[in-house]
Amino acid sequence: MNDVARARALVDLVALDIAGTTVEEHGAVYTALEDAVTAAGGSPGRSEIEHWMGADKHEAITALLMFGHALTPAPEVVHATYQDFTARLTRAYADKPPAPVDGVPEALAALRERGVRIALTTGFTRDVTAPILSALGWNGGLIDTVVTVDEVPAGRPAPFMIFRAMERTGATDVARVLVAGDTVRDLQAGVNAGAGFVVGVLTGGHDAATLGAVRHTHLLPGVKDIPALVLRH
Repeated sequence: MNDVARARALVDLVALDIAGTTVEEHGAVYTALEDAVTAAGGSPGRSEIEHWMGADKHEAITALLMFGHALTPAPEVVHATYQDFTARLTRAYADKPPAPVDGVPEALAALRERGVRIALTTGFTRDVTAPILSALGWNGGLIDTVVTVDEVPAGRPAPFMIFRAMERTGATDVARVLVAGDTVRDLQAGVNAGAGFVVGVLTGGHDAATLGAVRHTHLLPGVKDIPALVLRH
């Protein structure tokens, strides 16, 4: 990053969630997860599903299958339910393809022009994430790195995906990292990482009251508003 770019940006790295934050996927994750868990014998309500949004999906499925039951599900049941979840999600995305959230490509381009690095972090595994990014055409120069939950020891609210994104992009000062997402767990991960900016965005399934109840530095309508927050003019 050159001196001019550094002078105009308050951050070196922006780490963003995918579903609901940068990608509009029409609530397919919520529906696929609820349907897969229900088909496996679970009985979660929408509030339980929402509680686990942004988490490692294997962890979420384990917890949701336990809802109302005393026993921890067997690993093979969790695995089968996860496979069903990914199959349902793949079909949903084929029927109604994901699209960039309004203003996101332009925001990311503006940040990169000022030398800010861009990372995507997700509770999806690599095999689920890759087709989404391919369909969006985001495998090129718009994103510096993508960190999936199967590449770290634990998913959100653990901070490990953020730290991995810092490693891959060469960011060394966590105070100059912005973490943004549409779920409570996104914000918790940012706080646990010590990020200088922990931003809740209102383009996903959680409203301002829900996100505002969790530690954060900013609430914004969407990722499109991040350049105005961190780029000096």
